[in-house]
Amino acid sequence: MRREEINELEDQPAFGYGQKVRSRKNVRNDGTFMGAEIGAELVKKGDVGYVNSIGTFLQQFYIYGVDFVERGNVVGMRGKELELVEDAE
Repeated sequence: MRREEINELEDQPAFGYGQKVRSRKNVRNDGTFMGAEIGAELVKKGDVGYVNSIGTFLQQFYIYGVDFVERGNVVGMRGKELELVEDAE
């Protein structure tokens, strides 16, 4: 589907507050993350964090604020960039 045809907001968010998630990709600063150089690595594929906010972008996509505790970064990510971590109990 073309980007213009996708509207994630028609459904509920894929992740909820406090859920443990894993990054599916490396994320570098595109200039929107204050305090880090452009191109600096913010998140590595496989890093684990917790959803602490849910916002929207372009009235079309959910953006999840994920607290990557070990890195000390809260990074906004799309749902397709994340996967749920289910801990074995």
